[in-house]
Amino acid sequence: MNTNKKIARIAGLFYFTFIVTSIIAEQFGRFVFVEAPLTVNHILAHEASFRLGVVISMFSNALFLLAAWALYRLLKPVNKDIALLFLIFNLGGFAIFVFSHLNLVASLVLVSGTDYLKAFQPDQLQALATVFINLYKYGSTIAQIPFGIWLFPLGYLVYKSKFLPKILGVLLILDFFGLLIYVCQRFLFPAYTVIAYPCWALGFLAEFGLAFWLLVMGVKKQNQTTIN
Repeated sequence: MNTNKKIARIAGLFYFTFIVTSIIAEQFGRFVFVEAPLTVNHILAHEASFRLGVVISMFSNALFLLAAWALYRLLKPVNKDIALLFLIFNLGGFAIFVFSHLNLVASLVLVSGTDYLKAFQPDQLQALATVFINLYKYGSTIAQIPFGIWLFPLGYLVYKSKFLPKILGVLLILDFFGLLIYVCQRFLFPAYTVIAYPCWALGFLAEFGLAFWLLVMGVKKQNQTTIN
């Protein structure tokens, strides 16, 4: 039981730190919740801040993968195959999301003022940088498909676990549907961002709730086989 509590708190720590560092990365980088031209202007005015935001974002998602690994360790006694399934989906989302960061690096290079880019006009370089920022945004949206799908088996195992609150499992499953709605809105109805607002609110409630519970409360005491 002590082993389970330790793993639960490690998972909560990784998950909670991921959420916090994601927010910090956006504050420095300004590449998520603003339009691409504003991000390009931010690079031009605050290049060091943008660089720091990109680095924090990449390490933040590494923490997310570590949180998924810890959750796999915690929940595999419930059903090892389903636990492995959500870990694989998380890894897939991680790979897509980190690869998408290359577009942020490309936009940084384009507006860096490097000598070999002087063959292009500044407005041309800024336009190309805007394209790469938008490619990052679409890549991160695509990453939400495996990131969304992982929530369904995760929520199912949390619900069935008997050592975590069932409401967290329900919220995570609802978050799965919310993320899929967000992806559809982003590609099919990009002008109607209001559709995604409830999805983001639900996602924060479900994932922050899980992280907070694991970090603070751990797991309920019960007769259960210790994780090897």
